[in-house]
Amino acid sequence: MSESIPGKEVIEKAHTLITPYIHRTPILTSQFLNQLSGAELYFKCENFQKIGAFKARGGLNAILSLSSEQLKNGVTTHSSGNHAQAIAFAAAKVGAKAYIVMPENSPSVKINAVKGYGAEVTFCKNTPEERQGAVDKIVENTGATFIHPFNNYEVIAGQATSSKELIEDLDFKLDAIIAPVGGGGLLSGTSLSAHYFSPGTEVFAGEPEGAADAILSFKSGKIEKAPFVKTIADGLLTPLGDKTLEIIRKYVKDIFTVSDEEIIAAMQLMWERMKIVVEPSGAVVLAAVFKNPEIFKGKKVGIIISGGNVDLGKLPF
Repeated sequence: MSESIPGKEVIEKAHTLITPYIHRTPILTSQFLNQLSGAELYFKCENFQKIGAFKARGGLNAILSLSSEQLKNGVTTHSSGNHAQAIAFAAAKVGAKAYIVMPENSPSVKINAVKGYGAEVTFCKNTPEERQGAVDKIVENTGATFIHPFNNYEVIAGQATSSKELIEDLDFKLDAIIAPVGGGGLLSGTSLSAHYFSPGTEVFAGEPEGAADAILSFKSGKIEKAPFVKTIADGLLTPLGDKTLEIIRKYVKDIFTVSDEEIIAAMQLMWERMKIVVEPSGAVVLAAVFKNPEIFKGKKVGIIISGGNVDLGKLPF
């Protein structure tokens, strides 16, 4: 596994490697949401990606980059859902066994999908320590290769391909791109792609107030914990890693926090006006644009919709 921040060629190579297995997701626009925000918004729809989230990109790149020796005892990871599905999906593609640790309160839609890809699921309490402890036990017992959900350069290079496509598929330059931030794999990848393929395009992030650790880490330069963790955006609960924090501090302009009410309102607008299924974590960015009109007004803004894996029996509206 690589030990340095992915360069331009590394991201291009990752894109070539994963292209046969992923969708080149569409970019949608909405006149209504443009008027409401005062900006020109271009939505990169990773909710239409394989497994329903951008995580398929990083999971595939990480697994396709492993040697047969590293794959022979299977792979393991911990995740509340989307990365779990990505690793299960990618492992199935290469015929490797997947051992997935999931918090016991993960959405059932995500648990069922992981099992559907043939992975073996182990449940744990939802703390970073419990997750890592359960994975360590699996590695000890099986010899499986651990793939970190975000603090892994192959994963980051895979996630970077989403904004690379966004930049390539528009015939003009974006003023800004905004992505959600949890562990920072998508955000750090997004900022690298903007830096290499669209210099001058600023990168921002949206983060739930109920899991606001990235904004603190961004300011202090060390990994901070959120003052409290309570948000509907279940995909954004994890703190940053040292690899993602380094990239984010170098290439991201700012991080904005939004309340659960603002996330739900943005999510509802996307369902009603764009007719697309977006999970709360994917609506955080639109909420952040609405909340900061002075930053985005009159600008061309790329919005990464991270995923659409939502429990339809538990919609917040």
